[in-house]
Amino acid sequence: MRAEPPGPHHEWLDAAAGPVVRPYTVTGGRVRPPVDGFDLVAFVLTTPGADPAGVPGLQPEHRRLVELARRPVAVADLAADLDLAVGVVRVLLGDLLARGLVTVRRPAAAHLPDDNILKAVVSGLRAL
Repeated sequence: MRAEPPGPHHEWLDAAAGPVVRPYTVTGGRVRPPVDGFDLVAFVLTTPGADPAGVPGLQPEHRRLVELARRPVAVADLAADLDLAVGVVRVLLGDLLARGLVTVRRPAAAHLPDDNILKAVVSGLRAL
C-alpha cells in the first residue's frame, strides 16, 4: 500500500502537479495592470541603477522580473520564463513600471509592402 503525502487531496491534483498558486494570489486579486502598454511583443528593460531590494511591497516575482529584464526581453518571454500567465506578468510589470524599475519599448512597426506587390502575389497564387 502506498502512503499518501500529507495535505489536502483533490481528484484533479497528483504528486506530479507540484505547488499550485492561483494567479490572483500573485497579483493580489488584480486583473489589470496599473499602466497600459504591455503588448506580447513589447520589450521590457530594467531601468539603469534599479534595485528592487530596497523597494517595499515587492514580491519575489517582481524581483525576478527585474533580474530577467537586465537585457531587453519580450513580455511573452518573461511569462514563459516565470511560468506565469501573461495577464499576471502584465500586472506585475505595471507595478514595476509605476515604481520606475522598468521601461517598456514597443517594437518598431513593420513596414508593409506596397498594395500593388500584395495584389501581384495574390494574382500569382490564384494562377497556380
